[in-house]
Amino acid sequence: MSEAKKEQALSDITRAVMHVLDSWRLDTETMRQVLAMPEEVRARTFAKFREGTAAFPSDPQVLRRCEYVLRIADALRTAYPRNPRMSGRWIHQRQKRFGGRTPISMILEDGETGMAVVLGEVDCTFAWDCTGSKPVTAAAK
Repeated sequence: MSEAKKEQALSDITRAVMHVLDSWRLDTETMRQVLAMPEEVRARTFAKFREGTAAFPSDPQVLRRCEYVLRIADALRTAYPRNPRMSGRWIHQRQKRFGGRTPISMILEDGETGMAVVLGEVDCTFAWDCTGSKPVTAAAK
C-alpha cells in the first residue's frame, strides 16, 4: 500500500472512531484512555482528530483499540437498528453480565481484555471465534 493510501486510511479510521466516541458522549481524557493514546498526544489534538486535520498515531496498540471500538459500534448498530442513540446509552448502562459494571468501565479498567469482553457480549461471531469453535458441516461427519 502506498504511503498516501496509508495516510488516507488512518485519517478515515480517525474520523470514524472519533464519531463513535463522540456518540458515546466520552470526554477527552476518557477517549485518551480508551484508545491508549501515547502521552505526547495532547488533549487539544482531539479537536484536530475530530475536524479531520490530524490522524491518530500509527501505533499498533492504538490501532487495535480503534478496531475494537469500531466493531463494538457496528455490533450495537446491528443490535439496535431502529435506535442509533442506543449505542451511546448502552455503553454507560450497568450490565448484569458484567457483574453490574458498565461496558465503558470494563474498557477503562480492564484495557484490551475489557474491550474483548464487551465485544464478545455484543458480537456473537467474535465470541464464537474466540472459543475456537468450528462449524459442523455434513462433509465433516
